[in-house]
Amino acid sequence: MFDGLTMKDKQERAAGKTGADVKDSRRDRLKLALRENLKRRKSQARGRSEASASSESADASLDDASGEEP
Repeated sequence: MFDGLTMKDKQERAAGKTGADVKDSRRDRLKLALRENLKRRKSQARGRSEASASSESADASLDDASGEEP
């Protein structure tokens, strides 16, 4: 007879997991993913700002090398 439980439900019960444990596990995975995403975005932002700063200094040095006065 059908007892209303899916195979996954039966496996979770057999493993002793409760709904709260599953939610905590999911929450922990999401926290970790968000933290890694934030680190990656900060790193990308730093890279963009460094590239921007180096290109500005390169442009300034090219202007200075021309010998012309502004």
